[in-house]
Amino acid sequence: MLQYAFVDFEHWRRLARQLRLSRVHPQAVQFLPSTKQLLFSTPEPRQAEVASDRRHDQLRVSKEFLSLAENVGFYRNDNRWNVLYRVLWRLTNAEPKIMQIVTDDDVYALMQMGKSVTRDAHKMKAFVRFREVQVDGVSYFVAWHRPDHLVLRLVAPFFARRFKALNWTVLTPDESVTWDQEELTYHRGVPRSAAPASDELEDVWRTYYANIFNPARIKLKAMKAEMPVRHWATLPETQVIEAMLRDASQRQQTMIERSEGLAQSARDYFPETGISKHDTVPSLASLAAAAQKCRACNLHCHATQVDFGRGSSASQLVLVGEQPGDQEDLAGEPFIGPAGKGD
Repeated sequence: MLQYAFVDFEHWRRLARQLRLSRVHPQAVQFLPSTKQLLFSTPEPRQAEVASDRRHDQLRVSKEFLSLAENVGFYRNDNRWNVLYRVLWRLTNAEPKIMQIVTDDDVYALMQMGKSVTRDAHKMKAFVRFREVQVDGVSYFVAWHRPDHLVLRLVAPFFARRFKALNWTVLTPDESVTWDQEELTYHRGVPRSAAPASDELEDVWRTYYANIFNPARIKLKAMKAEMPVRHWATLPETQVIEAMLRDASQRQQTMIERSEGLAQSARDYFPETGISKHDTVPSLASLAAAAQKCRACNLHCHATQVDFGRGSSASQLVLVGEQPGDQEDLAGEPFIGPAGKGD
């Protein structure tokens, strides 16, 4: 049995290619993480030792497989590399369409790992909360997060794009990353106790969260599914959730009594536009004009302008955003900010 210890996906990719070109069967090789102490490790094959049969030199796989394989590389399970090599072997032998058979054990395992990594990366983007630290008058922002998988290197470029003008560090138990406004630097992981305590930014965030909380829309099971309880320790807003849930029924009744967010009549939605309250299907142009003057709720008080939207009236598909961001509000155009870019 050949045994190889390695570091990351690129290392595995290079080694797997050499082994496949040398026709090393999956049953004859075992991939292990670099942290595993091997008494007798196998030297990596040199390029000169790789089989020179020209029929096997052109080792090609789809971009879809490579993309999935790179994602799976962040999965927290030592066996992921062995599953990847088995699928690579099958793809480049007699089963070139194996990835289309989603019920295959190996393919199903890879798909589940890939989905789990993608979901964990999304959670990290959503749940990282930075705390401000002052060092010699310079602001640094530090966050601690405990991901389910090894997704820090997958997500770090997102934070570098989003907060490129700040000095920040994200700490995790496995490893940490620092951004100095120029490059990402990775270093060892740390426990939760090494992260800074709360700061005044958290008070602002809790206040904001409490004010956007809508008791009429609360679904506790769905909330816990999207915001798993295991992450609550690092989320400042979770400190006010219990009180908000306790008061939800009373707040909802108060909203109903005050008709908050509800127009009293069609005229509240269409002031001074000539639209009759009996019109059931007004034109897009008349709706856009009405939206500019709508005073049915208090949202108009602080907005720069209405972001009504754009597109053909003959379209069969409509995309509706939850609310305009700051960039959309300033420009009056939908989906031009982070949401429209997939960030």
